[in-house]
Amino acid sequence: MRRLLLALPFALMPLAAAQAADEHDHDHEHGSLGAHVHGVARLDMALDGRTLELELDTPAMNIVGFEHPATTAADKMTLALAKETLLKPHALFSLPEGAGCTATKQRVESTLFGDKDDDDHDHADGDAAEHEHSEIHGHYQFTCSAPNVLNKLDLTQLFKSFPATQTIQVQLVTPKRQMGAEVRPSNPVVKF
Repeated sequence: MRRLLLALPFALMPLAAAQAADEHDHDHEHGSLGAHVHGVARLDMALDGRTLELELDTPAMNIVGFEHPATTAADKMTLALAKETLLKPHALFSLPEGAGCTATKQRVESTLFGDKDDDDHDHADGDAAEHEHSEIHGHYQFTCSAPNVLNKLDLTQLFKSFPATQTIQVQLVTPKRQMGAEVRPSNPVVKF
Protein backbone atom coordinates (compact mmCIF):
# COMPACT_ATOMS: atom_id res chain seq x y z
CA MET A 1 0.00 0.00 0.00
CA ARG A 2 2.84 2.38 0.83
CA ARG A 3 4.11 1.95 -2.73
CA LEU A 4 0.69 2.93 -4.04
CA LEU A 5 0.69 6.15 -2.02
CA LEU A 6 4.25 6.91 -3.08
CA ALA A 7 3.28 6.37 -6.73
CA LEU A 8 0.17 8.53 -6.44
CA PRO A 9 1.88 11.87 -7.17
CA PHE A 10 3.53 10.41 -10.26
CA ALA A 11 0.33 8.81 -11.53
CA LEU A 12 -1.49 12.12 -11.26
CA MET A 13 1.39 14.33 -12.43
CA PRO A 14 -0.33 15.30 -15.71
CA LEU A 15 -3.42 16.30 -13.72
CA ALA A 16 -1.33 18.27 -11.25
CA ALA A 17 0.49 20.10 -14.02
CA ALA A 18 -2.77 20.97 -15.74
CA GLN A 19 -4.34 22.09 -12.48
CA ALA A 20 -1.31 24.17 -11.54
CA ALA A 21 -1.34 25.83 -14.95
CA ASP A 22 -5.07 26.48 -14.60
CA GLU A 23 -4.58 27.93 -11.11
CA HIS A 24 -1.74 30.11 -12.35
CA ASP A 25 -4.05 31.51 -15.01
CA HIS A 26 -6.75 32.26 -12.44
CA ASP A 27 -4.75 33.12 -9.35
CA HIS A 28 -0.97 33.24 -9.45
CA GLU A 29 -0.87 33.04 -5.65
CA HIS A 30 -1.84 29.34 -5.49
CA GLY A 31 1.05 27.75 -7.46
CA SER A 32 1.49 24.01 -7.91
CA LEU A 33 0.33 21.11 -5.76
CA GLY A 34 3.66 20.82 -3.96
CA ALA A 35 4.01 24.49 -2.96
CA HIS A 36 3.82 25.70 0.63
CA VAL A 37 0.85 28.04 0.46
CA HIS A 38 -0.97 29.14 3.59
CA GLY A 39 -4.63 28.18 3.45
CA VAL A 40 -3.96 25.29 1.04
CA ALA A 41 -3.46 21.64 2.06
CA ARG A 42 -3.00 18.43 0.08
CA LEU A 43 -4.71 15.12 0.73
CA ASP A 44 -3.66 11.93 -1.08
CA MET A 45 -6.11 9.05 -0.88
CA ALA A 46 -5.55 5.47 -2.03
CA LEU A 47 -7.85 2.47 -1.83
CA ASP A 48 -6.29 -0.97 -2.23
CA GLY A 49 -8.58 -3.88 -1.45
CA ARG A 50 -10.10 -3.18 1.94
CA THR A 51 -7.36 -0.74 2.95
CA LEU A 52 -7.93 3.00 2.60
CA GLU A 53 -4.97 5.29 3.24
CA LEU A 54 -5.02 9.06 3.54
CA GLU A 55 -1.95 11.32 3.60
CA LEU A 56 -2.52 14.92 4.70
CA ASP A 57 0.19 17.53 4.08
CA THR A 58 -0.45 21.06 5.24
CA PRO A 59 1.45 24.14 6.29
CA ALA A 60 1.39 24.37 10.10
CA MET A 61 -0.11 27.84 9.71
CA ASN A 62 -3.37 26.19 8.52
CA ILE A 63 -3.58 24.05 11.65
CA VAL A 64 -2.11 26.03 14.55
CA GLY A 65 -1.77 29.58 13.20
CA PHE A 66 2.03 29.73 13.42
CA GLU A 67 5.13 28.01 12.07
CA HIS A 68 7.70 28.78 14.77
CA PRO A 69 8.65 26.45 17.62
CA ALA A 70 6.19 26.78 20.51
CA THR A 71 7.78 28.69 23.37
CA THR A 72 4.76 30.18 25.15
CA ALA A 73 2.27 28.17 27.18
CA ALA A 74 -0.49 29.25 24.78
CA ASP A 75 1.42 28.01 21.72
CA LYS A 76 2.23 24.72 23.45
CA MET A 77 -1.45 24.24 24.32
CA THR A 78 -2.49 25.08 20.74
CA LEU A 79 -0.04 22.46 19.42
CA ALA A 80 -1.21 19.81 21.88
CA LEU A 81 -4.88 20.38 21.04
CA ALA A 82 -4.18 20.37 17.29
CA LYS A 83 -2.25 17.11 17.52
CA GLU A 84 -5.04 15.55 19.60
CA THR A 85 -7.60 16.59 16.97
CA LEU A 86 -5.44 15.34 14.10
CA LEU A 87 -5.11 11.94 15.77
CA LYS A 88 -8.89 11.40 15.58
CA PRO A 89 -9.45 10.50 11.92
CA HIS A 90 -13.17 9.77 12.30
CA ALA A 91 -13.61 13.32 13.57
CA LEU A 92 -11.86 14.77 10.48
CA PHE A 93 -12.86 12.53 7.57
CA SER A 94 -16.47 11.45 7.04
CA LEU A 95 -16.80 8.27 5.01
CA PRO A 96 -20.06 6.55 4.02
CA GLU A 97 -21.28 4.51 7.01
CA GLY A 98 -22.14 1.55 4.78
CA ALA A 99 -18.46 1.14 3.88
CA GLY A 100 -17.75 0.02 7.44
CA CYS A 101 -14.41 1.83 7.66
CA THR A 102 -12.49 1.62 10.94
CA ALA A 103 -9.35 3.60 11.62
CA THR A 104 -6.50 1.16 12.21
CA LYS A 105 -3.51 3.52 12.22
CA GLN A 106 -2.96 7.24 12.55
CA ARG A 107 0.27 9.18 12.79
CA VAL A 108 0.92 12.91 12.82
CA GLU A 109 4.38 14.40 12.38
CA SER A 110 5.87 17.87 12.37
CA THR A 111 9.05 19.52 13.52
CA LEU A 112 6.73 21.61 15.70
CA PHE A 113 5.73 18.43 17.57
CA GLY A 114 9.41 17.67 18.15
CA ASP A 115 9.67 15.19 15.27
CA LYS A 116 12.85 15.24 13.24
CA ASP A 117 12.66 16.80 9.78
CA ASP A 118 12.50 13.84 7.41
CA ASP A 119 13.92 15.91 4.55
CA ASP A 120 17.39 15.09 3.32
CA HIS A 121 18.10 18.83 3.25
CA ASP A 122 21.00 20.18 5.25
CA HIS A 123 19.76 23.06 7.38
CA ALA A 124 23.19 24.63 7.74
CA ASP A 125 21.65 28.11 7.71
CA GLY A 126 20.41 27.57 11.27
CA ASP A 127 17.08 27.17 12.98
CA ALA A 128 15.44 30.02 11.07
CA ALA A 129 15.76 28.13 7.81
CA GLU A 130 14.55 24.91 9.39
CA HIS A 131 11.38 26.44 10.81
CA GLU A 132 10.65 29.03 8.15
CA HIS A 133 7.99 26.81 6.55
CA SER A 134 6.82 24.22 9.06
CA GLU A 135 4.58 21.46 7.74
CA ILE A 136 2.27 18.99 9.42
CA HIS A 137 1.96 15.52 7.92
CA GLY A 138 -0.81 13.12 8.85
CA HIS A 139 -1.05 9.49 7.82
CA TYR A 140 -4.31 7.61 8.33
CA GLN A 141 -5.18 4.02 7.53
CA PHE A 142 -8.66 2.53 7.57
CA THR A 143 -9.88 -1.01 7.03
CA CYS A 144 -13.24 -1.04 5.27
CA SER A 145 -15.58 -4.05 5.40
CA ALA A 146 -17.44 -2.91 2.26
CA PRO A 147 -14.97 -0.83 0.22
CA ASN A 148 -17.22 -0.93 -2.85
CA VAL A 149 -19.58 1.42 -0.97
CA LEU A 150 -16.87 4.10 -0.74
CA ASN A 151 -17.97 6.77 -3.17
CA LYS A 152 -17.29 10.02 -1.33
CA LEU A 153 -15.17 11.71 1.30
CA ASP A 154 -16.63 14.57 3.31
CA LEU A 155 -14.05 17.02 4.69
CA THR A 156 -16.52 19.32 6.48
CA GLN A 157 -15.12 18.50 9.93
CA LEU A 158 -11.52 19.07 8.84
CA PHE A 159 -12.47 22.56 7.60
CA LYS A 160 -14.43 23.26 10.82
CA SER A 161 -11.59 22.01 13.04
CA PHE A 162 -8.99 24.10 11.20
CA PRO A 163 -10.74 27.17 9.69
CA ALA A 164 -7.49 28.63 8.32
CA THR A 165 -7.54 25.77 5.80
CA GLN A 166 -9.38 27.24 2.83
CA THR A 167 -8.58 24.74 0.07
CA ILE A 168 -7.68 21.05 0.05
CA GLN A 169 -6.21 19.64 -3.13
CA VAL A 170 -7.25 15.98 -3.19
CA GLN A 171 -5.67 13.29 -5.33
CA LEU A 172 -7.09 9.80 -5.20
CA VAL A 173 -6.48 6.39 -6.65
CA THR A 174 -9.03 3.59 -6.39
CA PRO A 175 -9.29 0.38 -8.40
CA LYS A 176 -11.91 2.14 -10.53
CA ARG A 177 -10.39 5.58 -11.07
CA GLN A 178 -7.71 8.17 -10.55
CA MET A 179 -8.70 11.76 -10.07
CA GLY A 180 -7.88 15.07 -8.53
CA ALA A 181 -10.25 17.59 -7.02
CA GLU A 182 -10.08 20.84 -5.15
CA VAL A 183 -12.45 21.22 -2.22
CA ARG A 184 -13.34 24.24 -0.14
CA PRO A 185 -15.48 24.84 2.96
CA SER A 186 -18.40 25.81 0.71
CA ASN A 187 -18.16 22.48 -1.19
CA PRO A 188 -16.30 20.04 1.12
CA VAL A 189 -17.27 16.69 -0.45
CA VAL A 190 -15.20 14.71 -2.95
CA LYS A 191 -17.32 12.22 -4.92
CA PHE A 192 -15.60 9.37 -6.73
